Amino acid sequence: MSELFSKKNKEAFVNPLGLNNPVTVQVLGICSALAVTAELKPAIVMGLSVTIIVAFANVIISLLRNTIPSRIRIVVQLVVVATLVTLVSEILKAFAYDISVQLSVYIGLIITNCILMGRLEAFAMQNGPWASFLDGLGNGLGYAKILIIVAFFRELFGAGTLFGINILNYECIEKAGYQNNGLMVLAPMALIILGCIIWWQRAHRKELQEK
Repeated sequence: MSELFSKKNKEAFVNPLGLNNPVTVQVLGICSALAVTAELKPAIVMGLSVTIIVAFANVIISLLRNTIPSRIRIVVQLVVVATLVTLVSEILKAFAYDISVQLSVYIGLIITNCILMGRLEAFAMQNGPWASFLDGLGNGLGYAKILIIVAFFRELFGAGTLFGINILNYECIEKAGYQNNGLMVLAPMALIILGCIIWWQRAHRKELQEK
């Protein structure tokens, strides 16, 4: 049991949540962070989808790593990821069709997400299934965390809602002079919010500050 939750395994899970976040530190998965964060629901679904796919892809590749010829390892990784992406896409169409339509091609494009291929190549190919699962889970949740933060501010101040529920669109608030900011629902604002998160993180973590 102690080996399952060793220091190395804990770091594999915890580091991507903050100190080595795939979006704000490694600067991976930026495109989807800009594209699907206008509302909280699709951002959460996208984050959970990537988390599930990267975690299980890591496990599968870790189990197969000693049997995969080096010259075709990327092809095998792509096949594994594509299979998982297809399964997740079909499940969303079956049980969350509206969100699936809202996410459109971005679910299918998970296969091109740099986070997945990076973790498969850098971690799963060198480590056991349990450590690889924790690494995938941590990186997926770290990615999802950033998407949710960006989507929270974009939906709240762009549409005045959260999960489609009215928060700021009341007459008393409008009389006080507040109006929804249309810029928030545009992709450039997602980049600005993401930049603010990166700045805040680097300003408060000495480990990330350049010497």
